Amino acid sequence: MRVKLDHEHRDTLEQVFSHSRNVEWRRVLSLLEAVGTVTQHRNGKIEVVVGGETHVFLPPRHKDVDEQLLVDVRKLLRHAGLEPA
Repeated sequence: MRVKLDHEHRDTLEQVFSHSRNVEWRRVLSLLEAVGTVTQHRNGKIEVVVGGETHVFLPPRHKDVDEQLLVDVRKLLRHAGLEPA
């Protein structure tokens, strides 16, 4: 999948795949919106479709994402063919 990402999105993608512990949810959500379709449901869950792959996320209560959410985002992006250069 070929997507043109701006500097902030590339930086966030690097953080997601580098196992960084301080990745802000707003940045991850912005990245997901840039590479796919994001739908927020009434129950607060976020449905993301990237490259034919669909995943439903429960946003974190705090500004930073937890390790399991990062694992799930990484998996979704990897299946869609998106990894840092």
